[in-house]
Amino acid sequence: MALFKKPNAYTRMDFEDPEEKKHRKAQFLIYKVLARADARRRPSLLRVRFCRLKVKIGRRLKKSRKRVALMISKVRLAVYKQLMSQLRSLEALVRPCREQAIDQPPNLETLSCRITT
Repeated sequence: MALFKKPNAYTRMDFEDPEEKKHRKAQFLIYKVLARADARRRPSLLRVRFCRLKVKIGRRLKKSRKRVALMISKVRLAVYKQLMSQLRSLEALVRPCREQAIDQPPNLETLSCRITT
């Protein structure tokens, strides 16, 4: 009980107003932000230049990535077109022989088709 008799002694409150609690927390957060802002120094010229250089390099990397992706898609398209043209020419060679019926015996035309191709 001697603790409570001191002039600056604190007692614990059983109930605290929620609005008062919010206000106290907001004051604390404001104090922290202001203290952080006071502690920050003005950025040096070297640091500013370095940040600009990083941004410039980042933009170039982004452009080169896009360019490479575009080139890859163009290469894929070219390979696909070439493959399809090869398949069409192969199909043109095979098509005349494919027209015969399966249950019929091969005739002279189909034999000549197989021999010439």
